[in-house]
Amino acid sequence: MGIASKAGDLAFKSFTAALGVATVYLAATFSVNLYRGLAWHNAQSKIDGQGSNEEST
Repeated sequence: MGIASKAGDLAFKSFTAALGVATVYLAATFSVNLYRGLAWHNAQSKIDGQGSNEEST
C-alpha cells in the first residue's frame, strides 16, 4: 500500500467520522428544538385559553 493510498484512506475515515459527528449533533439539536417548540406552543395555548375565559365572564 502506497503513501497516497494510506493518506486517502485516512482522509476518507476522517470525513466519514465528521459526518457521523455532524449527524449526531443535528439530531440532538433537532430534538431539543422540537421539545422547546412544543413547550412554547403548549404555553401559548394555555395563555389563549385563559384569555378567552376572562373575556366571557
